[in-house]
Amino acid sequence: MRIGLLGTGPWARIAHAPALSGHGELDFVGVWGRRADAAKELADEHGTRAYDDVDALLADVDAVAVALPPAVQAPLAVRAARAGCHLLLDKPLAATVEEGRAVVEAVKSAGVASVVFFTTRFVAETEAWIGEQAGKEGWFTARAQWLGSVFTSDSPFADSPWRREKGALWDVGPHALSVLLPVLGDVRKVAAAVHGPGDTVHLVLQHASGASSTLTLSLTAPPAAAGAVVELRGTAGVTLLPETSEGAVPALVRAADALLDAARTGSPHPCDAAFGLRVTEILATADELLSGEAR
Repeated sequence: MRIGLLGTGPWARIAHAPALSGHGELDFVGVWGRRADAAKELADEHGTRAYDDVDALLADVDAVAVALPPAVQAPLAVRAARAGCHLLLDKPLAATVEEGRAVVEAVKSAGVASVVFFTTRFVAETEAWIGEQAGKEGWFTARAQWLGSVFTSDSPFADSPWRREKGALWDVGPHALSVLLPVLGDVRKVAAAVHGPGDTVHLVLQHASGASSTLTLSLTAPPAAAGAVVELRGTAGVTLLPETSEGAVPALVRAADALLDAARTGSPHPCDAAFGLRVTEILATADELLSGEAR
């Protein structure tokens, strides 16, 4: 499969370009970015071509991987799908429900495959754990704490304008939801959403299974307090999301494998654009509640 990369930021450099260039079943055709000099630098590093015209890249490939802010990703994903390209997208799918819906409609109309890279869903240990818990019944409640220190450390993502604007809800909220939804079922209601310190938010969710969950999300946690915990409690007992040392590149390679499989078989992956849209809808509902809350 011939694939191109849209984006040249830290995530593209750290994860996407290494995963695409090292994948045995992908031909890494080229890179396009909003900064031509950055695209050339990244392309040169991985022995591929920098494109000045995004449509020229789309015409030369079978698929694109996108490492761009959600408000930029969504319209480009629509453009790529209409050009017949399969889509390896990042989370969140879009900055608004309307933009996310446009991506899903374009994917469906063009008949292309889509995979949204929710990292935890493509790490071997956590993917296996999620599948195991999803096969059990009787979950009563869950808590998810996804605490990052992006804005309180020397993180390469600290200068990201969209993260500054949208905060933890939209950056790490998708990770938590990607774990909880396949186990507890769809969110029936966002029962509460309140602000915490910095960009921290607390959510209470009611799930279709009857279980409830609480989420604490932050990008402003002290570095010593950072980390991710998901705990499930039910008739099967108590279980925790396993810790893993696996990095983003192997997980992204598995996401590319999933896109290849979906393109070959025509069977949608569980983390396709439609799932990305559902996550976007939940985030948007929570955002509305937070906007109405007096801080």
